[in-house]
This record gives sequence, C-alpha cells and structure tokens, in this order.
Amino acid sequence: MLVDGRPISREAFATWTAELRTTVLEVGASFFEATTAIALADFAARGVDIAVIEVGLGGRLDATNVVDPLVSAVTHIGLDHADYLGDSLEGIAREKAGIAKRGRPFVIGEADPALRAVLVQAAEAAGALPIVVDAAARYPGTLRLAGPHQRRNAAVARGVLEALPRDWRPTEDVLTRAFARASISGRMERRGAWLFDVAHNPSGVAVLVEGLRLDPVPQPVHALVGILADKDWRTMIDGIGTVAQRIWVTIAPSAPPERVWSLAAVAEAFPQVTVERDFDRALRLVHEGAGTTLVTGSFHTVGDAMARLPGFAPLG
Repeated sequence: MLVDGRPISREAFATWTAELRTTVLEVGASFFEATTAIALADFAARGVDIAVIEVGLGGRLDATNVVDPLVSAVTHIGLDHADYLGDSLEGIAREKAGIAKRGRPFVIGEADPALRAVLVQAAEAAGALPIVVDAAARYPGTLRLAGPHQRRNAAVARGVLEALPRDWRPTEDVLTRAFARASISGRMERRGAWLFDVAHNPSGVAVLVEGLRLDPVPQPVHALVGILADKDWRTMIDGIGTVAQRIWVTIAPSAPPERVWSLAAVAEAFPQVTVERDFDRALRLVHEGAGTTLVTGSFHTVGDAMARLPGFAPLG
C-alpha cells in the first residue's frame, strides 16, 4: 500500500483495522479482502488521484473487482490458483477477463493467440474496449527492471498508460525517464550475494530460470524456498532445481495458516531437498557456502527474509 513511494503507516493501518473490524467479522472477509478494503480506505484518505490495483486471485470474483477502473489489463495467463480457478487456461482467461468493464479500455498482453481471442471475446461481451498489445512487443528503451520478461511487461504497461484519459497520459519524456528508473522490490533483485524473486507460480519460476540462464550469477546457487499449498509446488521445485545446487524448504512466518504447505509431502516428493521448518534457522543455513543465495516461492517468503536480514528493508 504505497502512495508516492510511501507505505501506509502502522498507525493508519491500525486505525483502519479497528474501523473496519466489525464489518470484516460480520461478512467473514478473508485476509486479502480485508487488506483490500484497508488499502482502498487509505488511498482515499491520502487523496490518491490514480491508483494501480493488482488483482489477488482470478478477477471476476476478486475483492479488487469492486473498482470501476479507468483502464484494466491482463498481462499473461498461467496455471495459477488451479484449486479455485480450474486447470484450463481458457477458463482462467475468462475469470481474469471479469475485470473488463463496460465502456472502459481493456489492455491485453497475452501472447498466445487462442487465449488472446478468449480475452477479446469476453471483453467485448462485457461491453469493454479491448486493446491488444502486439505479441512481439518489447519495450526497446532503457529499462532498469531485470529479466527479459520485464520488457514485455513494460510494453503492456505502456499500453495501459496510453489508454488513460488524455488528461492523465504521461508525455513521452516522462515515460522514458520512468521506465529507466522503475524498480520492484523482490523481482530479480540482487543485493550482494542475495537474490530475491517472488516467483510464486510455475510461470514465475520459468521466468526466473530463464533470467538466470541469460544473466548467470556466482555459483553455487543455494535456494531458500517457501511456497503456498495451493500452488503447483512440484513443478516449481523442479524448475528451481535446474538452477540451484542445493534447496532448503521452509515455511514463511507470515504465510496464512490455511495455505501453509506440507513439508512432509515436499520431503517425500523431493528427498534431495533440506527441510527446515524454522524460518530464521533456514535463512542462516542456506547462505553458508553459497556463491548466490536465492530466496523465492512467495511474497511471504521473500518479504519475511528481507525483514530479517540486517540492513535490508522489508518487501515494498
């Protein structure tokens, strides 16, 4: 919850939690639903002109879909949250297209022609105005963000910015300077011998692996991995294993209890990994003898690690 780069204060978070607590309990809101409400209240209180709101899960039934956006967008369709959204990419695409709103631009970054067609069809059915970013589009200018996928993401972001009402569109000079200095905590972020990447699904891990192959890091790579139970963790660990010589699996302290993965099941599926339930101990052990220490698997894992390491600011 950032406004002009400043996170919500502890005091404001506590105030909004107290203010909304009764309603949250009455409706049985989830953690994400409650924090979405807190975020929107904080943005309003801080006089935000433009808010960038990221969907949590799917789109159609997501808490963030209460927003009537100036522009909405889908970057890429992957098999994520399959327990909730199903294991069909086309079905997931339709769920994500649920954020398309009548009369509003709907920017589509998905490169697969079949999935693109599903998104366009769903957007048109909703009365939205689909804008398809060219499948080969890559932002050609200076980009601070690491990883080849970020040039594709930047092209989609540019499409969103150009679809804003005229009074809100940035100039070309502003766009150029912004892309050159934009950064995202925990996305292929290197800090000395540490590498943080919130690859929290199979497609995210695939991007991480591709990035490490194109831009090698000091060896050996030790990975600290914490994944939520509703993710395809088997595929993810397989992918991480192609770039890491040793893997420790653990549980992030901030992970929602109902989504904590089974370390016993992980150990049974991957007997070569080291299981360490104590997060702080795992954080110490994984770094010993590593040329690069990779922390990945979820926002919880990366954020909890950053918050514990001396001199590191928490994620966000």
